[in-house]
Amino acid sequence: MTPEDYAFADIATLGRELARKRVSSLELTNLYLARLERYGQHYGAVVTIMYERARAEAKRADRERAAGRVRGPLHGIPYGVKDLLAARGAPTTWGAEPFRTQRFDEDATVVRKLHDAGAVLLAKLAMVELAGGFGYDEADASFTGPGRTPWNRDYWSGGSSSGSGAAVAAGLVAFAIGSETSGSILFPATSCGITGLRPTYGRVSRHGAMALCWSLDKLGPMTRSAADAEIVLRTIAGADPKDPSAVDGPFRVAGKRPRIAVLAKATDKTMPAVKANFLAALEVLREFCDVAGEVELPKHPYGAAVGTIVRAEGAAAFRELLESGKARTLRATADRTGGYVGYATLAVDYIDAQRQRRFMMDDLEKTFGPYDAVVSPTLRTLAYPVGPTFDKAYPKYNGGVSLIAPGNLTGVPAIGIPSGFGEHHLPTGISLLGRPFCEAKLTQIGRGFQARTAHHRERPKLV
Repeated sequence: MTPEDYAFADIATLGRELARKRVSSLELTNLYLARLERYGQHYGAVVTIMYERARAEAKRADRERAAGRVRGPLHGIPYGVKDLLAARGAPTTWGAEPFRTQRFDEDATVVRKLHDAGAVLLAKLAMVELAGGFGYDEADASFTGPGRTPWNRDYWSGGSSSGSGAAVAAGLVAFAIGSETSGSILFPATSCGITGLRPTYGRVSRHGAMALCWSLDKLGPMTRSAADAEIVLRTIAGADPKDPSAVDGPFRVAGKRPRIAVLAKATDKTMPAVKANFLAALEVLREFCDVAGEVELPKHPYGAAVGTIVRAEGAAAFRELLESGKARTLRATADRTGGYVGYATLAVDYIDAQRQRRFMMDDLEKTFGPYDAVVSPTLRTLAYPVGPTFDKAYPKYNGGVSLIAPGNLTGVPAIGIPSGFGEHHLPTGISLLGRPFCEAKLTQIGRGFQARTAHHRERPKLV
């Protein structure tokens, strides 16, 4: 294997190479560190490269392997985390100017679990400031600048896990951890042509992670493949006494032939390449799944409810930032005032939005319950160009059906996987939404799809 092959290899391949002593964890770590140094800032992907910690953890992994102790499939595998997760040895900036020097003395639970599994932490990866909670409307919304998709750096890598998506796609890390409140794993995974897995709410502990929205925030893997996503999720999942919302849950798999429904009107108002690649993906799914036909999304104010909850909880999470006036130092113009809109959210609106979630959960379960998954395009458009505000980028594609808001409001899992390419060689993706704690069903379907396609094995030409 060449250095480039190693940079873009999946977890299973890297594990085999380590087991056969064809490469060491330290060699892999140095390879990725060099790529982070060369390409990380060029794609707006990295905040802090953790040279000392990374090499120390790699040497430990190599010593343990030489002694016959292998902690699991992630032993010696280098990775990065979105910079809202605390990690000893580096600032945790939350992507925002007011917190550039902020440090914590302990690892987030996810970082600790990965350390205990033998994984090697390389870097804190860039993100949209405050995970986008103040209503940014442009790609340039972090003190590190805009995240750029490695497929075409004139276009956005997506938010708010912008650096995690770009770093995985560019072969700067073997995998990354992102977070999602309403689309922040699935969006950048699609824009960067990688696999993103949003877990069930409560599946993964959020201790040590920046809080934006306590009732919606989720942490999950961003990887080269569905198989990798399941490996990482099984490692970081589980109850945590430091996070009362985190629970142990089963990993349920589908039957011999998964049953999938198609979201009705899923291709309305989509770009031509998104529609064409989605229809082609359905034909692949039919090879090993029972595609049962279309299913209507229950009618509820999903977008309005998400917006109200994020605004209210985000203002509470960053109350001191708002009241001190430091919010005015944020990068994006909209963020400097957007938090105050949340600060003014009426209690009755917030309570009503939370009350509506119960009806949404019940209706979604009744509608989607008979299926292992519901499939749709992840995004209606290709990646946004860097520069113009979002409303000016693709104004005619606003609106349309999406599963991102309903899925986050109801706390159910989803996986996003690449489905091809469109104009300017920008990726498209499909997403599969499932029922609570059915992530293994989703990765099972994802593995079947990726066994029959090569989109996830494509490599961007970096500049």
